Amino acid sequence: MPHHKFCSRSLQGRFLTAPLCLTAAAGFTLHPKSGDIHPVSSEGLMMTSFSPQDSANLHRIAEALERMAPPPPRLPSLRDADAFVWEPAENHLLPVPAVAYVSIGLLQGVERQQQILLDNTLRFSRGLPANNAMLWGARGMGKSSLVKAAHAEANHQHPGSLALIEIAREDIATLPPLLRLLRHPAIGNPRQCLIFCDDLSFEKEDADYKALKSVLDGGIEGRPANVLFYATSNRRHLMPRDMIENERSTAIHASEATEEKVSLSDRFGLWLGFHNADQDTFLRMVDQYAARLSLPIAMQTLHEDALEWSVTRGARSGRVAWQFIQDLAGRLGVVITQNALW
Repeated sequence: MPHHKFCSRSLQGRFLTAPLCLTAAAGFTLHPKSGDIHPVSSEGLMMTSFSPQDSANLHRIAEALERMAPPPPRLPSLRDADAFVWEPAENHLLPVPAVAYVSIGLLQGVERQQQILLDNTLRFSRGLPANNAMLWGARGMGKSSLVKAAHAEANHQHPGSLALIEIAREDIATLPPLLRLLRHPAIGNPRQCLIFCDDLSFEKEDADYKALKSVLDGGIEGRPANVLFYATSNRRHLMPRDMIENERSTAIHASEATEEKVSLSDRFGLWLGFHNADQDTFLRMVDQYAARLSLPIAMQTLHEDALEWSVTRGARSGRVAWQFIQDLAGRLGVVITQNALW
């Protein structure tokens, strides 16, 4: 079998001309005078022969190169699931097979917020204009539950119309790459995309809010028409008060600096507040859960136990109501299935 012209020479020179051998193995030839690299046909490459030792060395080098430069990850299809988690380190959307959510009818004490957000989400799922939304206020009152419930209801009414993409608070600065991925023509993006960040807030020396503001405003690239942003926060203005006051005290134009911080919330067309539940609302939450799970307990006993539980927790909220129901179901020997609240 004839030897490859340049590879034979490189094998004889070993270390001095090893690159010639590598180019041949990769399917190229190197011109001895000009240094230009030219592709080799598959037939020509098949005719190249190497000693067993050289073949083993080349195989080892090829494996090392593949580890150093792995193939790019497969672009996700937004039809792989109804929900995804954004993984910026891999530039990848991880499909979530099943989203844990509470049926929208079980959410008590937030009827007004529920209707406003659901209407906005349904319009968006149909491709109509809709607003970014900020859900702020008391802990445990169903902010994130409402977002997931609205997403589920939109897909129930308009199957396959809306994809939910969760982004972690610490990854907010990677929103621009996420939007570029969603714009990629190979991703196959016929769906409306709802990007969701839970428990969003910013601390001192945190500049990530500028990336978020740019995305909400559209920035120079513009926000895709099929993308909307929902966020929840325990803070009304996303920034701690001392951060805003510090900007005011150190800025040349204090009012302008403060306005920049506060104006981040203004980028959300919907601004829905959630407040602590009173006793009647708390008991309605408990009643709804108990009825859905068919818990065998008298209403008076249920209410007495629930109020005692809320006193020990020092709060009345949807989260506290659900924690009580979980404890009660365990004591009554009732199994709660994964989709019991769907």
